[in-house]
Amino acid sequence: MKKQLATLLAIVIAAAAYAQGKPLFNGKDLNNWTIHGTEKWYVDNGELVCESGPDKQYGYLSTNKTYKNFILTLDFKQEANGNSGVFFRSSIDGVKISGWQVEVAPAGKHSGGVYESYGRGWMIQPKPEDEQWLKMGEWNTMKIKVNGDAVSTWLNGHPIISITDEKVGKGDGFIALQIHDGGGIKVRWKNLVIEELK
Repeated sequence: MKKQLATLLAIVIAAAAYAQGKPLFNGKDLNNWTIHGTEKWYVDNGELVCESGPDKQYGYLSTNKTYKNFILTLDFKQEANGNSGVFFRSSIDGVKISGWQVEVAPAGKHSGGVYESYGRGWMIQPKPEDEQWLKMGEWNTMKIKVNGDAVSTWLNGHPIISITDEKVGKGDGFIALQIHDGGGIKVRWKNLVIEELK
């Protein structure tokens, strides 16, 4: 019964997002996105896939458009070591990214927390009791709200973190999906929908 309710909740969240937002991923190709690095990004069965390549380095897939204030919802499924993430208000030089990452990682590794790359490191991690909401090997729904200085995240309908930070508030740039270095990583993404806020 709990699994059925969780599935229903995910459907309701996705439906609400589609009602107000617009898709970032068309389910067909990587149009309006840019690949950074040598890791694999491709479309399979209407889903966006990131997979480690032979170089086993960091890789990113960034939106061509920049987004300042928004609500982003997306679904992800970690088929292998799911060390990944969603960057916001970011820029990149090669594969060195500047900005903030909402973590997508294996169980117990702080999915939904916020990390500042090449800067202050972890800004905020989930409470230990909130690590349980990640479902490894299954579809998960992430919601990210970025508005001014404030960032909040939800995982499978559960609030994970809320933070306000002046430096984040001054940031601007694209949204990007990350694949971590080290190899052996494969993550599927779908239903990426964004609602821009004024």
